[in-house]
Amino acid sequence: MNNEKVAIISLGCDKNRVDTENILARLADGGFAVTDDMSEAEVIIINTCAFIEAAQKESIDTIFAAAKLRETGKLKKLIVTGCLPMRYKAKIAELLPEVDSFVGINDYSAICDIIRGGVKVAVDGNDAPTEKRILSTPPHYAFLKIAEGCDNHCTYCAIPAIRGKYRSRTLESLVSEAKFLESDGVKELILVAQDVTNYGKDLYGEYKLTELVRRILSECGFEKIRLLYCYPELVSDELIDLIASEDRIAKYIDIPLQHISDEVLKRMGRRSSKAEIERLFAKLRERNIAVRTTLIVGFPGETEAQFEELKEFVRTYKPERLGVFAYSKEEGTAAARMKEQIPVATKRRRERAIAEIAAKNAAERNASLVGKVLKVRYEDIDYDRNMFAGRTEWDAPDIDCAVYFTGAFAEVGNVYDVRITGYDGYDLIGEMV
Repeated sequence: MNNEKVAIISLGCDKNRVDTENILARLADGGFAVTDDMSEAEVIIINTCAFIEAAQKESIDTIFAAAKLRETGKLKKLIVTGCLPMRYKAKIAELLPEVDSFVGINDYSAICDIIRGGVKVAVDGNDAPTEKRILSTPPHYAFLKIAEGCDNHCTYCAIPAIRGKYRSRTLESLVSEAKFLESDGVKELILVAQDVTNYGKDLYGEYKLTELVRRILSECGFEKIRLLYCYPELVSDELIDLIASEDRIAKYIDIPLQHISDEVLKRMGRRSSKAEIERLFAKLRERNIAVRTTLIVGFPGETEAQFEELKEFVRTYKPERLGVFAYSKEEGTAAARMKEQIPVATKRRRERAIAEIAAKNAAERNASLVGKVLKVRYEDIDYDRNMFAGRTEWDAPDIDCAVYFTGAFAEVGNVYDVRITGYDGYDLIGEMV
């Protein structure tokens, strides 16, 4: 045992957050003391994202900022984990000499030995995920990563090259981890993977997401289960029926569409067509399931007509939650080699245009909610507004909208009836009933 102080910075997505929580548990088992104070840390671990250029820049800037603590703090070792080492494997040590060790996503079981022993690069391991975690989320919700990697090979995406082929965890290990999280006080369980709808095909020869959700519902007492990152072609009628009919599943589904034009979808390597997406949306609307989606504008070769087609889809189908991104040309992807790359100014103009339509849709939807009473899970206090802050079941933590409300008392993690009295942009304003 030792009391060496370790600080950890987690960047990127919720899947990365789960990895960070696994690392925290391994550090605790290894006798390290975790601290939030970077200036006091003798070891700093940065769990990086390298999905797009902006994420890589954030990771590298964070590394440089941490490295300066060798002069002003107690820092002895700087460890970089996650996607950046996986993406640049052989070159990473040469590119970033400030870093003592680089650790890949399949080598976290050795993290304590690496800190003590000074291994320079460890990116070729074959870890099985640990079910033990120290949560970095508020205690009432947690993410359950049900698989690693991706088999979709979208032409714009580097994830398969970074994180490898799709690898489902067993039903038993996931139910076991869910029980552990429930015993830790978690009320809302959020299932994540690069593609949760693909769960089980590699292990069992058939898709098992609905079976997994039913097992968790029957063996655990979570108040809500939420699904993130469902690919449209695998959102089955069985899954829609399960979401719609089970009170303990949030009436919410995250489906990254990326585009609606058949020509653009084909160049993206997506498997759905416009007609199939529209039929899926009609089914979800019929069952009152809210949709969060992401769109990419300015993909190579996207014409003004194809962009107008996308705008019309957003106007017509009005996804409840929408993120829009300008296409990022990523090294090593098929799309990066495509001709007809779109100028940055055009990409930004298209991004703003979709965002404006989404904002108008949100204002219309929020206006329709004024006077209604909604179930809101209280999460925090907004001291600037002097109000409680929470979210509805149509909102995932961090990425979606908030409900700000007044009331005499609220306990974090509990659900309250809130009458909506107004709205501020995407967010709702209300008062506890």
